[in-house]
Amino acid sequence: MTNALIAGVGTVPFRTPRTSDPYDVMAEGAVRAALADAGVDLADVQQSYVGYVYGDSTSGQRALYRVGRTGAPIINVDNNCATGSTALWLARQAIESGDADCVLALGFEQMQRGALVEHWADRPGPLADFVARADDEFGPDDVPMAVKLFGGAGREYQERHGTDDRTFAAITVKSRRHAAANPIAVFREPVTVEEVLASGEVFAPLTRLQCCPPTCGAAAAILVSPAFARSRGLDAGVRIVAQAMATDRDSTFEGDLAQLVGADLTADAAAQVAEASGVDLAEVPVVELHDCFTTNELLSYEALGLTPPGTAERFVLDGENTYGGRVVTNPSGGLLSKGHPLGATGLAQCAELVQQLRGEAGERQVEGATLALQHNIGLGGAAVVTLYERSPTP
Repeated sequence: MTNALIAGVGTVPFRTPRTSDPYDVMAEGAVRAALADAGVDLADVQQSYVGYVYGDSTSGQRALYRVGRTGAPIINVDNNCATGSTALWLARQAIESGDADCVLALGFEQMQRGALVEHWADRPGPLADFVARADDEFGPDDVPMAVKLFGGAGREYQERHGTDDRTFAAITVKSRRHAAANPIAVFREPVTVEEVLASGEVFAPLTRLQCCPPTCGAAAAILVSPAFARSRGLDAGVRIVAQAMATDRDSTFEGDLAQLVGADLTADAAAQVAEASGVDLAEVPVVELHDCFTTNELLSYEALGLTPPGTAERFVLDGENTYGGRVVTNPSGGLLSKGHPLGATGLAQCAELVQQLRGEAGERQVEGATLALQHNIGLGGAAVVTLYERSPTP
């Protein structure tokens, strides 16, 4: 086995559906940026893993053909909101196994306005069991599926620990403050706790500004082996130390809604990464985690082991989740403010953390960071946790 190094990353500015380019144009921009950052050509790429959730078959080929047609394999990937990280997971395995020396992971999404929906009404829905479990708890209604699941998980946590509504709202405030320094983020205007709470209840404790927006965007990463990096003289100074993916167990549907929306999957994957790396994840100084809703950011603090069970509210109130605290969470602005183009999200997280470890994050820079942690989940379900390290050029 060999290390998988990140030689290059690329993103395009995230946009709302009204203002976005088509998916193939966004993907081309991200790929060209990643190739230029790595200092390689598309002809050097031996395999490509391309992720998207809403799109027809072989959209990955359509996107990459705008850059070039090289005959190298292109594999299309869909794992719901964990799609981008799943493409990265596959690319890493191709490098580590020795099957390839230069691999592209690409994710993009051209989303429609409004809440997430399942488009195929003439067949069983993959999330039917998840929705049924939430309906059993709160009753059937017209609340969008994801809002009910993640809002319900937050409500149960709130009832158990007495968490104040203002604590969830403070996560959005922090997210906007971080996004202000990120040129690709959708929402960069500051907000107050009062404005967040007054933005209209969606499903208590969630208000509108505590839900990630439908977003279009693309992101890409070039992974290489150390031997390839040395042979080309590449500055590939960030490596994947450990990575794990977890999927649902029977227990997912037997506990509270936090388990249903991925807390157990996250804890499982995080434990595997901690064991494989020998790193206490609570000591990692910068984390990009899956904040599709403020409730899930709070739940993820504990699931990842950043703070002990039942202490997430104090973690927020003490400012341990931002600059000057113990760990800077979502310096990019996260899904809440940067945006959440489903297939691109995991690779945009990767790009942010690579920039952090290179010392290239500008005003967002977490000083002295040599380790970085990434967390990406998809209902239905999958959780991918990745640990990166800044290391000398091979």
